[in-house]
Amino acid sequence: MMTSWTKTLVLPADQAAISLKDQLIRWQVPRRVRGNFRIEQRIHLNGHYQPTSTILNPGDKLQMTWLAHDFITPDSHYLPDDSQTLAVLFENDDFMVVNKQQGVKSHPNSPGEDGTMMNFAQAYLSRQNKNAYMVHRLDSQTTGALIIAKVPYIVPMLNQKLHDKTIKRTYLAWVNGILDENQGTITLPIGDHPTNQRLRQINGEHAKQAITHWTKVKTGYQQTLVRLVLETGRTHQIRLHMAAIGHPLVGDDLYNMQTDYPGGLLLHSAAVQIPIPFTTQVKSIGAPLPASFPVNVK
Repeated sequence: MMTSWTKTLVLPADQAAISLKDQLIRWQVPRRVRGNFRIEQRIHLNGHYQPTSTILNPGDKLQMTWLAHDFITPDSHYLPDDSQTLAVLFENDDFMVVNKQQGVKSHPNSPGEDGTMMNFAQAYLSRQNKNAYMVHRLDSQTTGALIIAKVPYIVPMLNQKLHDKTIKRTYLAWVNGILDENQGTITLPIGDHPTNQRLRQINGEHAKQAITHWTKVKTGYQQTLVRLVLETGRTHQIRLHMAAIGHPLVGDDLYNMQTDYPGGLLLHSAAVQIPIPFTTQVKSIGAPLPASFPVNVK
């Protein structure tokens, strides 16, 4: 049996009078997929294949069908694990945002591994006859909002939005010391560590641009609570950037040599703002603070 995924849309009352091709480009359907839709006539307008130059109207019914060869990785092979209940913050037919717990990995590193967010998501989605697909990851010790796709066609679209920075991610973190300024931007490139694969390093090997905006929220007990917005998504970006300006994260066992805080890393993915694919809607999804994230640090 050939695996396929079909999306049916009724175009809204405010649908722009643009061509089907231009609408697919606006929706960020990848070019290769647009070509496949056209060549294999897998896009139907009001029940029939029509040229992609056709101008769209409000109320038109559009049906798109994706096949496995449209994707680099069409399959999802996460083992379902229902040992933890998934805290779903937002969900539609295509993707969901879940609230990640501290100490849980985002995804497995080997085929038979379970106990990660993707395994819990797979157990949850198997009841909908869907699979979990990874969009991005959070460090094991980081809590909060994590985006998980439910169908493969949404992954490149969400990845493009992450790349374009139209998905905005806001974090909260407690850092050592009192920051002098009320806000700032850190633009130090991040690369690989020369001797330790687990670590990253400012200006390390194969360094890439990294941009973090921070704002001071409050101070207490020689610690500062900061709100952080990422423009890039490098591994350990917040942890490295804050350590580099002399304010490492409380509980960071990798980049804060002075920490003796027993409660783990105090970094929370507090909100994601996502332009919802196939719509003009933008949704802001907040993740409540876990019990492990204190209002004040002593």
